[in-house]
Amino acid sequence: MSIKIKIPSHMQPFANDTEVVEVNGRTVGECLKHLGEQFPPIGGRLFDKQGKLFVYFNTYVNGESTYPEKLDKPVKDGDEIHIALFLAGG
Repeated sequence: MSIKIKIPSHMQPFANDTEVVEVNGRTVGECLKHLGEQFPPIGGRLFDKQGKLFVYFNTYVNGESTYPEKLDKPVKDGDEIHIALFLAGG
């Protein structure tokens, strides 16, 4: 199964300046883990030491938020995952 992950511009340097990566997996979490295996520096920025996605990231499958399922959201061949960084401040 081939899923595309659109890498945010601020993380592309950790993926050899790649904008889109093809991964395999049945869920968003499996796909992101596969991305981290291909590019370990990205994995270290997406997941904490317990393997949980950092709270300041959100994911979208084909433009729709994965909330509340997040990493458990199923994906199918041809889907595209987008990683979004929450920005906050005052």
